[in-house]
Amino acid sequence: MTIGVCPGSFDPVTNGHRDVIARAAGLFDTLIVVAVTNPNKPGRFGLTERLALLEEACADITADAQAHGRHLEFASAGGLLADFCRDVGAAALVKGLRSGADFEYERSFAAMNSHLAGVDTLFLAASPAYSYLSSSLVFEVSKLGGDVSEFVPPNVLAALRERHGADRRREDAG
Repeated sequence: MTIGVCPGSFDPVTNGHRDVIARAAGLFDTLIVVAVTNPNKPGRFGLTERLALLEEACADITADAQAHGRHLEFASAGGLLADFCRDVGAAALVKGLRSGADFEYERSFAAMNSHLAGVDTLFLAASPAYSYLSSSLVFEVSKLGGDVSEFVPPNVLAALRERHGADRRREDAG
């Protein structure tokens, strides 16, 4: 049984993430999608909330994987991703790439994960429709009142609207 790990902060999950997850789910017997903390990125949603949003956003992908005899699982992790991969017996990490800059950023992590846990990294090029999309961009556009409905699943859109509505109410009261 081959196990793949698809990590990300998913803060928030976008349709670009869903695309990579759906494509990666067909490459392994089991794909574990892992919401991780990144000390270099500000947390917009808590880890528990991100994981819940991610699972709901990928319910159709989970059902499709099961229909094809595959498994899609969700987890959260702190600490070294290499340790998580070793603990679950992962054959590979899956990372989506939007550009050459993403590759340069991810290349050193891939080498370190290979060194620490003997796990290879599989890079999937982003589909052209999502090649410019990032969680940070979606969050900022949403925060400023822009329509991000075509970039995120419906449950994430609702969470963003709720979050930004609460932020605006706090600013108005302050």
